[in-house]
Amino acid sequence: MSILTTRPFWVLILLLLFLTALAMVGPLLIRRRVPLEKLRTNNEVAGFKFATIGVLYAVLLAFVVIIAWERFHDAEKALAQEAGSAATIYGLSAGLDAGDAAELRSRVSAYLESILAQEWPAMAAGHWSPATTAALRRVYQVVVRYQPTDMRDSDLQQELYRELDRLTEARRERLVMAEGTVPDVIWFVLLLGATLTIGFTFLFGTQYVIIQSVMTGVLAALIFSAILVVIAVDRPFSGAVVVSREPIRTVLEDMQAGP
Repeated sequence: MSILTTRPFWVLILLLLFLTALAMVGPLLIRRRVPLEKLRTNNEVAGFKFATIGVLYAVLLAFVVIIAWERFHDAEKALAQEAGSAATIYGLSAGLDAGDAAELRSRVSAYLESILAQEWPAMAAGHWSPATTAALRRVYQVVVRYQPTDMRDSDLQQELYRELDRLTEARRERLVMAEGTVPDVIWFVLLLGATLTIGFTFLFGTQYVIIQSVMTGVLAALIFSAILVVIAVDRPFSGAVVVSREPIRTVLEDMQAGP
């Protein structure tokens, strides 16, 4: 589904209108081939079956929408955690000697710059940036080779390790979510369920086919709107709705502004 999850918002709106119009044509075509009398015989029995199908699909669709939105929110929290940990490491560097402090600050800033310049475009395609990974390793090198001389320095190094661990975990979570949160099998079930649910309405017969067509269009618009929400937030770093990069940019600007 990457062909849709990376599309801008106006493309999704056009797709919604097209699919809704296509669904509205269905009852008109069926009525031309099947007489109204035959369709009316389906109303009573088909009504009970349609209610069951509708409830099952509604539960599935609501579940996927909620999960996709929660994962999108998790991606926002992961990015905020990463930015916060970077800011904390930058602040803790003041406890190091002048040379190590300057080098650590420089490498943390370089890491954030790499996120914005290299990794953000890569995440839009569902990938990660080797340059950003290398920049993170260089941050580790400064902390690992630091030699504590007393208990205070040892505690400071341990705190730097903890923040680096949080930063690394947040980045790993961010990269996993960039690949998309909804599996292909769920996409298949969602689209198949939408087709069957909307197609089931073609089996009913009402006296005024135009009214039936409008009702089918309303149902299709609601179903496809929910699916488009999932499409929009499935990849948090690309497409119509994306996670803001402001947490990283704000921390980087604070670092560049100096102490």
